[in-house]
Amino acid sequence: MLRLRSYLTPRTREMVESLGKFVRCESPSHQKAPVDRYGALIAGEWRRRGAQVRILRQKLRGNHVRAEISFGGGSRAKSQLMVLGHLDTVYPLGTLSTQPFRLKDGRAFGPGTFDMKAGQVIALAAVDALRALGLRPRKRIVFVWNSDEEIGSYASRAWIEREARRSDAVLVLEPAAGPDGRLKTGRKGIGTAEIIVTGRSAHAGLDPGAGINAVDELARQIVRLKSLNAPKRGIAMQATVVAGGTVSNVVPHHARVEIDIRYTHVADAKKIERQLRAIRPILPGAQIEVRGGINRPPLERSVAVARLFHHARQLMRAFGHELDETSVGGGSDGNFTAALGVPTLDGLGAIGNGAHSTVEHVLIRSLPERAALLAGLLATL
Repeated sequence: MLRLRSYLTPRTREMVESLGKFVRCESPSHQKAPVDRYGALIAGEWRRRGAQVRILRQKLRGNHVRAEISFGGGSRAKSQLMVLGHLDTVYPLGTLSTQPFRLKDGRAFGPGTFDMKAGQVIALAAVDALRALGLRPRKRIVFVWNSDEEIGSYASRAWIEREARRSDAVLVLEPAAGPDGRLKTGRKGIGTAEIIVTGRSAHAGLDPGAGINAVDELARQIVRLKSLNAPKRGIAMQATVVAGGTVSNVVPHHARVEIDIRYTHVADAKKIERQLRAIRPILPGAQIEVRGGINRPPLERSVAVARLFHHARQLMRAFGHELDETSVGGGSDGNFTAALGVPTLDGLGAIGNGAHSTVEHVLIRSLPERAALLAGLLATL
């Protein structure tokens, strides 16, 4: 670990230059052409390092990138490690004009720096360090970069799960938690649902009784929804976006609400789905439609996940740093791999803050240490 850090620290400037290049290649989730340009840039970086690169082409979303690399064992190695991350960001095309890549006070700012283009920088630097120091992982390494993590991974989930089933462990380069770089050994499962109410319009003054107020029905459903929350169990369902009605003197015939769903235990997914499908109208004559549901299973802190974390902690002790862990409410593609029973360690990416905001940034001095941690894991697992 000390050798890895000694090699990587003088290369911090190179890592920052790569980060700037990646950030300036914008990759908004919903726009295929920019994501494909960024994917081609990343694929080129891996080809230059001798990786076997496959582009998994998509019709509607950006293409995914798979890069397999070996350190002497070649593809004959019977087992593999999977390193997982995403190409897309939440920022619309053109964000760079108001939020350019910049360096200030030891931090690198810009859209996607933290979540998670610094993760790609860390992966490339880790491989460079392993090669330079003659360290040879026993297993082949497969780097998986999908294009739609920020919008649900609908075009990549099946592919991620297939690759995970072939892997002994999955290392996720999503950002670290907190300024001390905690790893994520727990993540909540996520769902998004929509309740759509259809009522009947009428004149609000002349004949209100002839109408069925869709907004009234929706309000009652939102109150009922709160009764399904179970904080001690880690279940939270809350209304986040509400719309309804047309003008003030018309009984509204239509209303809708989007619901954010979070849950901690895989076993609760079916229960939540049943509760959503069991929603029935309260007002006579109102009609209810429920769309959506559970999207990501939780990443639960299993014995295998804990063992993987403690291995990472031991590596970091070489630096005199006591690595810590945490559980977070947000999800990642690591949720999918952990739910398959594959040991998954998340939060191995950059240390920083401000994800999805105008102040998104990474702590520059942490980049070589995080790359050393990833390289150490690849060399010893």
